[in-house]
Amino acid sequence: MTDQPLVLQVIICSTRPGRVGPAVARWMEAQARAHGRFTVELVDLADFNLPILDEAAHPRLGQYAHEPTQRWSASVRRADAFVFVLPEYDFSMPAALLNALQVIYHEWTYKPAAFASYGGESGALRSVQMTKQVLTTFKVVPLVETVMIQQVAQHIDKSTGEFVAADGHPKKAVAMLDELHRWTVALKPMRG
Repeated sequence: MTDQPLVLQVIICSTRPGRVGPAVARWMEAQARAHGRFTVELVDLADFNLPILDEAAHPRLGQYAHEPTQRWSASVRRADAFVFVLPEYDFSMPAALLNALQVIYHEWTYKPAAFASYGGESGALRSVQMTKQVLTTFKVVPLVETVMIQQVAQHIDKSTGEFVAADGHPKKAVAMLDELHRWTVALKPMRG
């Protein structure tokens, strides 16, 4: 076990105008806070304004010349675990997420990741699968447990814009966060 609080970042992975990701992420953030085993940070990729791979040095060197990359690196380094809140674009992950993963390297290593995915009928399952493949190249442990939100538009309150969970979503969130906590505790010593 660890004496320091474990930092969980709930990351909004879409940067598109009009996205529903922030509503889903706020709900996920509330679930994580209620879970009570992490210090929770809500992180929005849109706030970093990361250019597409504009660093001259390979990310493995950690020699970031540009301020957006430096801020992103510091944010990811601070985290012990992640919940990626992501949609599916063209059977894949958002380009902004792929860029955010690839622009840094060691900051991801030996940390677990879980997913709250949202979309139409598939609930962004293909996006999660592709993201898992990329994450493993950074030695991230992607979890099996997820919160998959199908037909997300039906869960957005038209008057407030907030996400309204179905009956099963909170139970899935607890199971996912329980497992995420186990892996976070187990992996933290590897980053020693």
